[in-house]
This record gives sequence, C-alpha cells and structure tokens, in this order.
Amino acid sequence: MKKNNMALIATIAATLVVLSLCFGLHVLRLDKMIKEKFDGRLWVLPAEVYARPLELYPGLALNPKMLEDELELAGYRQDSQVTAAGAYKRNSFTFDIVTRDFQYPSGLEKSERVTVSLAGGAVGKITRSGTTTTLPLIRIDPARIGSFHALEHEGRLLLNRSELPDLLVKTLLAVEDQDFYTHHGIAFRSIFRALFANIRAGATVQGASTLTQQLAKNFFLSNERTLLRKINEAIMALLLEAHYQKDDILTAYANEIFLGQDGDRAVHGFGLASRFYFRRDLADLTVDQIAMLVGMIKGPTAYDPRKNPVVCLKRRAVVLTVMSEHGLIDEPQFQQAMNEPLNSATQIMKGFNRFPAFLDLVHQQLTKEYREEDLNGNGLKILTTLDPQVQWQVDKYLDQTLSSLEQHTGRHQLEGAVVITNRENGEILALSGGRKPYAAGFNRAIHAKRPIGSLIKPAVYLTALSQGYTLMSPVQDKAISLKEQGAETWRPQNYDQKEHGQVPLYLALAHSYNLATINLGLEIGVDKVIATAKKLGLTGEVADFPSFLLGTAEMTPLEVSQMYQTLASEGFFQPQRCISSVMGADHTLLKRYGLSVEQRFPGEQIFLLNTALQHVISDGTAHVLSRYLPASNAIAGKTGTTNDLRDSWFAGFSGDRLAVVWVGRDDNKPAGVTGATAALPVWGEIMRALHAQPLELTEPASIQWARVNAGSTSLPFIAGTEPAPDPVIPSIDMQTIKQGTNGIFNSIRRWIN
Repeated sequence: MKKNNMALIATIAATLVVLSLCFGLHVLRLDKMIKEKFDGRLWVLPAEVYARPLELYPGLALNPKMLEDELELAGYRQDSQVTAAGAYKRNSFTFDIVTRDFQYPSGLEKSERVTVSLAGGAVGKITRSGTTTTLPLIRIDPARIGSFHALEHEGRLLLNRSELPDLLVKTLLAVEDQDFYTHHGIAFRSIFRALFANIRAGATVQGASTLTQQLAKNFFLSNERTLLRKINEAIMALLLEAHYQKDDILTAYANEIFLGQDGDRAVHGFGLASRFYFRRDLADLTVDQIAMLVGMIKGPTAYDPRKNPVVCLKRRAVVLTVMSEHGLIDEPQFQQAMNEPLNSATQIMKGFNRFPAFLDLVHQQLTKEYREEDLNGNGLKILTTLDPQVQWQVDKYLDQTLSSLEQHTGRHQLEGAVVITNRENGEILALSGGRKPYAAGFNRAIHAKRPIGSLIKPAVYLTALSQGYTLMSPVQDKAISLKEQGAETWRPQNYDQKEHGQVPLYLALAHSYNLATINLGLEIGVDKVIATAKKLGLTGEVADFPSFLLGTAEMTPLEVSQMYQTLASEGFFQPQRCISSVMGADHTLLKRYGLSVEQRFPGEQIFLLNTALQHVISDGTAHVLSRYLPASNAIAGKTGTTNDLRDSWFAGFSGDRLAVVWVGRDDNKPAGVTGATAALPVWGEIMRALHAQPLELTEPASIQWARVNAGSTSLPFIAGTEPAPDPVIPSIDMQTIKQGTNGIFNSIRRWIN
C-alpha cells in the first residue's frame, strides 16, 4: 500500500513538473510575444494623404461658400466661441478662424487666430483677431483626403503621455480601472466578484478586466469569452506590468482602444476618435465630449452617436455621474455637460478616402519610388497638389453634363474622365475617373487607353511649322488612297464627307480636315510627326503607319494631358505631378517634388501653333465653346472624335489651367457623340464654373503680324516668312455705287408691282 502511495505521489509530482514546465514554456512564449510587440513597432501606421493647403491672401477669388466648404473638408467645426484650434465662426462675409498647428516640409506652422473678410467674390482683408494688424497671407492646414492602409485597415493618431488631457485620464480610470496605479495587472477582488456572478449565472455575464488586461486582449487575443483566453489575458497583463511603466501602458491603451468605424476603416485611439467625432484635437475636448468617448469604450457600436443617439446619451450621463461623484467636475460643469446635445458628434468627418481617383494616381506615382510596406506601415505624410475647389467642379459637371446629354440625345451608358492641371507648373489639380467620383473602381483617367483621334493633329502641324511652313501655307484637302502591304486600301474621309481643295494650313487645323492632315503628314514624313509627338510627351512605341496622323494611337486622358501640357507651357516639357512632398512619421522631409523644365520646341513655332489652336475655338470645330466662355478668353484647344463616334475628346487651356476631357462608353460601342457635342460641353461647364482666366500667349520678338484673306484675318509669322501685302483695291466713286444701287431697287419695285 505504501509502495502504491509512493508511486502515486511520484506520478503526481512528475505530472506537476511537466505541467509546470509546459506552463513555464507557455509563459515564456507569451513573454516573447509581448516583448517583440512592445519593443518593436507597436502599430502599422498608414500613409496619410493631404490636399494642398489653402493659401488666403487679399485679392484671391473666393466666396463665403467656397471658404466654408474648404474649412469643412479640412475638419474645421463651427463654434459660437472661437478659441480652440480647428474652430471657425461665420458672420455673413466675415470668418473668425483658429488655424491648427501643421508640420510642413519647411517647418512647424503654429496655430493662429485670424479674421478673414470677403468682398466682391474675393478675399478683402486678413487681420490677426482682436488687433488691427493686417496679414499678407495665411495658410489653412491641408485637408486629409485619404490614406494607404495595410491589411488591418486601422487608423489612429498617435499621442504621447503628455498629450493625454488630465481630465480624460482621470475619467478613464474612474470608469474603467480605479486601482490602475496600485495593482500589478490584475484586480483580484474584481475577478472574484465577476467569477462568482458568472458561476451563479452559468455563463460569462460580468467582466473585471483592468486596463492592462484590456490592452493585452486588444493587442494579442480575440474577443472570445473562454476560460483559456481569460487565463492568457491575466498572464500577459502581469508580464506587461513587469516589463513596462504604468504610463507606457496607459499611453498604449489610449492609442489602441477601438472607438468606432468609418466604412472599412476602424477608428482606434482617443486622438483619432476626437477628430472623427468632434473635429477637435484631443486637448480641446469639452467635459461632455470626454464623457462620451470614455463611455463608448464599453461598446463602440452599441453607443455610436450616429446610430444610437438615445443610448449614447444615457451612457454619457452614467460617465458624467461618475465624474461628478469622484470630484472631477463640479455641479455647474455637470449640469452644463448633461444638457449638451450630441449635435457635434453626429456631424462626423465622414469619408476618409474622399477622392479615390486622385488617390489612385498618388499611389501609382509613389509605388515607383517606395515599397508597398513602406506606404502601408510607416506613417508617411504625403502632401499633394489636389485643389478641392477644382475637384468639386469636375465631379459636379462631368456627371451633370453627361446626364443632360443622355436626356436630350437618347444616348445612354456614357462615361467620362477629366484631368485638370496648372498651366504654368504642371501640377495636377483634379482628376476624375468616372461619373461616380466617390466610388472606387475602374479609373478611366489613368487606365482607359482609347484612340485620341484629332487630338494628334497639333503634332502634325507643329512638325510642318518646324520645317518652314507658315500658317498660310497651302495644304491640299483632297482624296487619297493608301495601300499598305497585307492590308486593305485605306481611303480616309473628312467628317463632312467633302473635299475642300487648297486651304491655308491654319484653317486645315481649325476645321480638323482629315484629308489635308494626311496629305501634309505624308509630305513632311510620318516618322517626323511621331518624333514631334514624343517630344510633346507621347510615350511607348507606335508604328509609323499613315493612320497615326489621324489619331489611331491609344492614350489615356492623363497621357494626353501630359502631351498638351507642353503646348500649354509654350514649348517647355515639364513632367506633370500630383505630389509636392513626402515626409516621414517624424515630420522629416524625405522628398520634395520640385519643378523640372526642359525646352523642347522654339517659342516661335509653339506661338504659331497655339494661335492656330485659338482659331479652332474662334472659327473652327470648337466654336460652340462660346456658349460657355466669352471669346475674349482666347482659349486654345482641339476637339477629337474617333471612328464610328466611339470616343469624344477635348483638350484645351486657358490662361491658368489645362483640361482634358474624354467621353465614351466602357464597352467601346459607338457613343454617337463628337468631340464638340460631348467632351467640349463638359470642358466648358467646368471651366466656366472655375472662372477660367484669359489666355495671353507669350509673343517672341521675332514674330511679325500680317493681314490675310483680303485683310479679314490677322496672323502671326516668323519674321521674313510673312506673305506680301494684298494688292491695293482702287478707290471707287461711292456716288456711282449709290446711283447704281438705287436703279436696281427701282427695277425690283417695278417687277413686284
């Protein structure tokens, strides 16, 4: 019997040793997991993408609605008392604004309280609030327009311990963990109380997790309510407390806690939640707002102020009562907070990725220089060239104009794309990949390659001008048949199915005569035209078939925009860009995307061509643009239409902007519209809304003007190439003409009578 007892004891001892060893190994594994997480990178931080900052200065064209829209986009809030950063108050045409701190590549720009007065559709005066000091310029910190996530789809605004408001910390501890600074990770009294309640109920009905346990669960464990998970949670809490300071744990908790959902993006941490729900920095939260956020910890979905405002108010009241009982707020503060509505919390900063088509372009450019994991996890800050004012007009008028066109023509399933850039520096101000601007999907602006039709013709005529042709050089607009080896005979035609004989070069371009363009292109050489197109910005290899002269090359709207940018920049090639700078998470400047310029064409030739492109608008295929903009704007541009009316194009530039519009169908079936009937109206509506500035071409010193067409037209010529003056018409006795005219009218009267 004694022997059996000894064997049993030995077995139990061995089992305990094995269990202890297994437990010890398990604890070591958990310890390693904790150290790797906390000593490494705690969070995968998405790259944050920003629009351009709004620079305000006297004379800037801006009305009150435009300014208010910009402020709302940037997450500013209307307050009756404008004291904290990110607040503004509008009084008719006057705005009191408190800007926010923002770290630019040039350094930190501190918050400032200013008063902006608008008058006559422009900024009138900017003063430092409460003073008479006028300011020449202020910058509103840029709107955050999106981010690039890793697989977690989490967002957070990291804060350090000193940035956590004292009232928030005390409220958090009073509600969630009163013994935080005295326990070692586990509050045993709370555990026993919860264990007794759960045993009596026969299920898990009560929890007693400390902040440290909650942090361990959020970082490493699931939400599954099992005994094993609870044991692991307790062990990890003890290990966390053993390795790290209380304030480190508290700060990690404040940055990790889940507090809501914005679409597929989880809102983590008090810093981001403060911006998301209240458009405020955490330091600027009021008593009721702190109470709401702390109350939401228990259940962000259940206490969501957007979906369950009544329940949210009740939970907030519970937290406010706790704050009052612990002496964190006095009675007047308590009463005031209890009476505050949830209005500010229901007007949430929705739509973190506001302009998906533009973000596609930003991502496309960045992936050429950064690894995907760097974009998704290192917290880069990307400042872009997006101008929200321009983007809003593009989004509005692309869909609105095409909807109207469909209603009036019976055409359906029309789609479109738009690219708008700054004429002077090539910055991409707006980009639309389709009629549904806020829906992610196929981005036609950067991915849809379509034949560009007559948009290629400026390359043909620029090549001719570089070979000594003038705007008045005669071009033969007559039928031609071309036989390529292994292909059918090609017989191009004009859009009107007519031949126009000998026409001046500038009119052949203005009226987009196909036959004249083919004859001219063959005379000067297709290979030469392709070389010109490449200098303008055409990329990729193209075959030197004659059909290239009529635009069989397939390009995206973005690629077309790059080609026309060289024309708009008067012969200077400058790579278009959508990013101005990239900063690291610590605000260090990683790269600045500066202006790069290369002169590729003589100014005289470009001036002649751009003048001809102005005639496209004044008396050519784009003359209907006069319905949208006055002739005094002197816009330069070109329409484009492809075979069977499948694609409608218009590319043109004003004094300040270049815009390219494509309209067609995704299935590549005939759209039944031309460049002048679809793409041009979209272009016109957008540029009218943007108050396009008149185009004033830079005239080289070697340009001479001459009157042609019997003196009815004035055209520029490179000095020495201008035509001889028209012969002088002899003077005629006006009295003789008058007598002859009277005789004719008298004869007509007798015939009628």
